[in-house]
Amino acid sequence: MIEQGRRRSARVLLSVPVLIKGTLADGNKFEEEARTLVVNAHGALLSLSIPLPNGQKFTLTHKLTRKSLECKTVFVGKPQAGKAQVGIEFLEATPMFWQIDFPPEDWIVPTT
Repeated sequence: MIEQGRRRSARVLLSVPVLIKGTLADGNKFEEEARTLVVNAHGALLSLSIPLPNGQKFTLTHKLTRKSLECKTVFVGKPQAGKAQVGIEFLEATPMFWQIDFPPEDWIVPTT
């Protein structure tokens, strides 16, 4: 299912196993295995138990391909049942990171 709204790229409901790792401002390191809820060419929506602040930078690793990208949080929802929905953004748009065979048209970078 593809959703389209006022977004830079179409969202796709897709569950991908990921690993997030980083260091908080106080110097404490964090790491959590999670799954995506929704993905797009610029990031994803995750459900996390670690209470990350908005703007937190971290490394996201796609557990199936083992590729990693630098990301930051752009939305942190209120926790429910010990987890919060967290919107993340790649520091650089990387449409092919999610390995979708037939990505939405607005994910395809024109070649010249």
